[in-house]
Amino acid sequence: MERGGGAVNAPHGADPRPEPVLITEAEPSLDDQLAARKRKYVIMMVCRIPCLVLAGLTYHTWWLAILFLVISVPLPWIAVLIANDRPPRKSEKVNRYARDARAIEGRKHRVIDG
Repeated sequence: MERGGGAVNAPHGADPRPEPVLITEAEPSLDDQLAARKRKYVIMMVCRIPCLVLAGLTYHTWWLAILFLVISVPLPWIAVLIANDRPPRKSEKVNRYARDARAIEGRKHRVIDG
């Protein structure tokens, strides 16, 4: 054990530091937001490819082919809407100091009538 509030004997390879405390309400960086939006867009557009392929493979069963086409047609529009949307604000609890309300007003006050 270290002196001075250091780490306690941690297993080899384990990070002895505790989990950091969130002290800010800052949003993710713009680069991180852009990367997440690009990833969502690519995933939705990749989902469109199998729908089009399945529509081509099931053209003998017309209602199934139309179903796959109906699913694949709005996907680009939805992907653009989701990719251009701002990420929702996180409802993380910020660690703030809250003083005891009775700490300052802990005594009785003398009232003077005039």
